[in-house]
Amino acid sequence: MFTSESLALALVIFTARVVDVSLGTIRHAMIVRGKRLITFCIAFLESLVWVFAVSKVLSDLSEPITALAFALGFATGTFVGMTIEGLLKIGDQVVKIFSNKGKEVACALREAGFRVTEFEGRGRDGQVVLLFVQVRRRDAKKVLQTARLFDKNCYLVLEDIRWRQNAMLS
Repeated sequence: MFTSESLALALVIFTARVVDVSLGTIRHAMIVRGKRLITFCIAFLESLVWVFAVSKVLSDLSEPITALAFALGFATGTFVGMTIEGLLKIGDQVVKIFSNKGKEVACALREAGFRVTEFEGRGRDGQVVLLFVQVRRRDAKKVLQTARLFDKNCYLVLEDIRWRQNAMLS
C-alpha cells in the first residue's frame, strides 16, 4: 500500500516532469524558430528540473508509484507544453491562399491592413490567384477568416517562417 510520503513524492516527481517536459516542448518550438538565447535559457532550466525529478525517482526504487508518476508527468508535460506553445503564438507565418476570387480576397486583406503578394496560376479547374501573406502568428487566424469570408472554397496553407531577409516588397 502507498504511504502518504510515497504519494507526496510521486506528486513532486509528477509536477517536476510536467514542468521539465513542458519546457522541453517549448524549447523545441524555439529551436525551429531559430530563437537561440531563449532556447539556451529554457534548456538550462529544463535540465535542472529533469535532474531533480530523476534524483527523486532513484532515491527510492522500491516504490513503483514514483516511476508511474515520472511517466505520467512526461505525457502530461507534452500536452501542457504544446498548449502553452500554441497560446504564446511566437514567430511569423506565411498564409498561402489559392482562390478563384483572389482579387477580392487580396483587396479585403489589404483593407484589413495586411500586406499581400499576388501570383496568377493555373489550378486543376482553371485560373486561380495565389496570395502570400506574411503575418505574426497571433494574426494568422484573422487572415484565414477573411479569406474564407470572401471565398469559402479557397484552399489555405499555413507555414511557420524560420528565417527571412529584407522587408516585404508589396
